[in-house]
This record gives sequence, C-alpha cells and structure tokens, in this order.
Amino acid sequence: MAKKVPSEEYLSKAKKLSKAEAERLFSRMGGKLGRRLDDQKIVALEALAIQMEIEDEDLKEWRKQFAEIKKSYLKQIDNHKA
Repeated sequence: MAKKVPSEEYLSKAKKLSKAEAERLFSRMGGKLGRRLDDQKIVALEALAIQMEIEDEDLKEWRKQFAEIKKSYLKQIDNHKA
C-alpha cells in the first residue's frame, strides 16, 4: 500500500464516529496501516479515515463485480428459457 493521505471528506466522517464505531473500524484495520498507527507514523483519526476510504473503495468494487455476475447469470437464464 502506498503511503495514503486521507481526504478531508473521510477525515470529517471519521470525526463523527462513535467510540464503538471507531473500535470496530480499528479491529478491521490490518497490515501496513495498522503498523503505521502502532509506530505512531499517523494519528488515530487519519488511520480511521484511511480505513473508511479503503473499505468504501472495496465495497464499490465488490458491487461492480456482483452486478456483472448477476447480469451474466440473468443472461444465462434468459438463454436457457429460449
């Protein structure tokens, strides 16, 4: 992962998280991002913002792939009915 700087949008979202929401987000944090936080190279708010952004990007990609799979599946069903 390249050194990522959180956007203002995600910093704002991270500030609004409840303590419980932040803890859940920290628990999903791993790899280099977690180590950067542990090594105090970034502050907790930045780490939360970066993690939120990563998860949003992953979800967007998952939705795109799922839509393609669904489209292919529906096409197969239509071909089978014909």
